[in-house]
Amino acid sequence: MDIGCGDGFFAVPAARLVGDKGRVYGLDIDAEALDRLNQKAEKEGLRNLNLKVGEAEETVLCEACADMVFFGINLHDFRNPSKVLMNAKRMLKPTGRLIDLDWKREPMKIGPPLQRRFSDKKAASLIKKAGFMINAVKEAGPYHYLIVARPE
Repeated sequence: MDIGCGDGFFAVPAARLVGDKGRVYGLDIDAEALDRLNQKAEKEGLRNLNLKVGEAEETVLCEACADMVFFGINLHDFRNPSKVLMNAKRMLKPTGRLIDLDWKREPMKIGPPLQRRFSDKKAASLIKKAGFMINAVKEAGPYHYLIVARPE
């Protein structure tokens, strides 16, 4: 599950990775971005993407079916990140993993404004409050952090 998948920066490589036997589900509020993602997938012959237009706060794509729910540099963008995380927990299998990749809360010339970003501590706190156990918090290059969690 790529929540807030946009035009597929992460969803397309994920679809390549899981191959014909896997499925990648993408959710985004921007129908035009999903159209661009569909075009990219068709161009590459990827037939394992299932896309839905909707708000992550109001959408649960399945119950306990996902091996992974991924937030690609966007958890800070949701209107209600706590509700989005609770929905993510509903979608994950008990053995599944939540992955949050996001901008560090440090001044830098790229990325969203500093005041919109979550620190890794704030993101981890939100994830814990949604019913997850944090497995790891790591640096992911000079601009990002990565949090891996599992349902409790």
